[in-house]
Amino acid sequence: MAFPALSTAPSNPRLLRVALLLLLLVAAGRRAAGASLVTELRCQCLQTLHGIHPKNIQSVNVKAPGPHCAQTEVIATLKNGQKACLNPASPMVKKIIGKMLNNGKSN
Repeated sequence: MAFPALSTAPSNPRLLRVALLLLLLVAAGRRAAGASLVTELRCQCLQTLHGIHPKNIQSVNVKAPGPHCAQTEVIATLKNGQKACLNPASPMVKKIIGKMLNNGKSN
């Protein structure tokens, strides 16, 4: 007695499209959940320092004002791994940023 061959593909192409769309949405949702946000949706610097010794600074990141924060933020990464927010209006911080920019241009 012969049995008819069972098809693994659904006979309804619309059902196949819906299943494929659902699979893509689930995959995209998992990727978005695992991805880190590029920027915070608020200011990162709640308190700022007026200066820090330049020898302690490894790098400086200047974030321009935008929809996430109305003020310029200067975040220094220290050699010990900590991050410190610096006051961008402080003369010492302006000097540090100027030195960092000049060092970057000379390399």
